Amino acid sequence: MPDAIPQIEIYTSPTCGYCHAAKRLLAHKGVSYNEINVAAQPERRAEMVQRANGGRTVPQIFIGGTHVGGYDDMALLDRRGGLDPMLGK
Repeated sequence: MPDAIPQIEIYTSPTCGYCHAAKRLLAHKGVSYNEINVAAQPERRAEMVQRANGGRTVPQIFIGGTHVGGYDDMALLDRRGGLDPMLGK
């Protein structure tokens, strides 16, 4: 029986190319995520910065409550074989 897929949260803005790349990678992995658009919900930006230990740029990605970082961090994690286990695959 496969592991349960953890909750995935990604803080984004509509004009961010790295945000779109992160969402494409997650879609390629076949997982759903909760997108928090900080441009549409500016009050959520302070929450993002606090959760991301000061990270102010988007995207900020959380898998199962663990801060992964931005797109480059998630892509590196994937290349090193660490993303699939976090996704329960």
